Amino acid sequence: MMNANRDRKKQMNTQEHKRSSFSGKLGYVLSAAGASVGLGNIWRFPYLAAKYGGGIFLLIYILLALTFGYTMIVAESALGRMTRKSPVGAFKSFGKAKWLSFGGWINAIIPILIVPYYSVIGGWVIKYLVEYLKGNGKSLATDGYFSEFISNGVSTELCFLVFCLFTLAIIYAGVRNGIERVSKMMMPVLILLSVIIAIYSVTRPGAIEGVKYFLIPNVKNFSWMTVVAAMGQMFYSLSIAMGILITFGSYMKKDVSLEDSTRNVEIFDTAIAMMAGLMIIPAVFAFSGGDPDALQAGPALMFITLPKVFANMGFGTAVGILFFLLVLFAAVTSSIALTESAVSTFEDELGWNRKKATLVLAAIMVSLGSLSCLGYGPLANVTIIGMQFLDFFDFLTYSVMMPIAAIMICLLVSRAAGIKAVEAEVLHGEGTFRRKKIFCVMIKYICPIFAAIILISSVANAFGWISM
Repeated sequence: MMNANRDRKKQMNTQEHKRSSFSGKLGYVLSAAGASVGLGNIWRFPYLAAKYGGGIFLLIYILLALTFGYTMIVAESALGRMTRKSPVGAFKSFGKAKWLSFGGWINAIIPILIVPYYSVIGGWVIKYLVEYLKGNGKSLATDGYFSEFISNGVSTELCFLVFCLFTLAIIYAGVRNGIERVSKMMMPVLILLSVIIAIYSVTRPGAIEGVKYFLIPNVKNFSWMTVVAAMGQMFYSLSIAMGILITFGSYMKKDVSLEDSTRNVEIFDTAIAMMAGLMIIPAVFAFSGGDPDALQAGPALMFITLPKVFANMGFGTAVGILFFLLVLFAAVTSSIALTESAVSTFEDELGWNRKKATLVLAAIMVSLGSLSCLGYGPLANVTIIGMQFLDFFDFLTYSVMMPIAAIMICLLVSRAAGIKAVEAEVLHGEGTFRRKKIFCVMIKYICPIFAAIILISSVANAFGWISM
């Protein structure tokens, strides 16, 4: 046992010596925040907030971010920094049990499956940004424009490939020259754009009712589904159980305060989620006469409802340009995080160099992404359990695999690595583990239960057994 521990420490030290790293705390925070701030924040969060009670949903979400979200970010980041490996290697570092291997691979496979269809949606964003830049905002607001666009296989495929190439070029450049540099540039711009659009949105005639609905908690709007929906959003918002935080943790220097970095990521994510709510909910409220149902789920909100809202606003074209530029930045920062996690796994587990790993992932992205791209056009008649390819990959990853991956991480920390090992890792770069009690209770008991609830409710909703 002692020899095994000695060998593991030696292996970790060797890995640490060779491995790329962020330049410091700022590089990690902005990259992790960039991973967290994505399409899920901008189109999913406002919809869920509107549907499940506005202010009360926001309050529960913040409480969960400070407990559930905090615990998972600390656990994953600590495991990554402790082992200096991507998800598969991190899990294997603590034993050869089959469940450890399964836990590692499910965390590693998730980003490989997400990034292809995520890039398809990124391509849609590029299309809309280009059209707004050309002054075609009114055309985008017409009925049937979006469905006509996504059913055109050639157009969607080209936009998808452009987004892929942009993402892969950043990844090929490496951790510091690619991911960190892009995140340091894009995140401040993203924050500035969100503030500008939010201010403009809340000052529209009739928007104040939407602001009140979103920010002021009303206990009468509370239901158990409010909690379930907020828990599910945590996975979208904080990049939990995607392998990303383990990978980024492996690039974090030992002298960087892990708990402080986690708090900064929490603040970034929650602030952007609130900004997304203030950008979208008041504007849609004003447009629809105060109807929360106008905030439809998924792509319909961003690509159908919002162009109509912008068309009825002063400076609609300018607002459309700023909004879709913001969305593009959010999509890119998340896609590079997903891609990096996948590339890191190829490098670590298969011994490939960055060039080969990037090229192989490019082939996977184009293959699987093309299925999602064409699933609303030439391949519209091909479905899996009644779902188009994009919807199926989304269901498989977010509703099934990610909750299971989260449970595996909780088991890894509580049963294999040990909470004391995580505590020791957290104490590098800081004198105390401030939220240790919360962490211990959450990782042992609450987080696995939450993840199981998300898994069961999401699957039940997908098969029509319950309605969320």
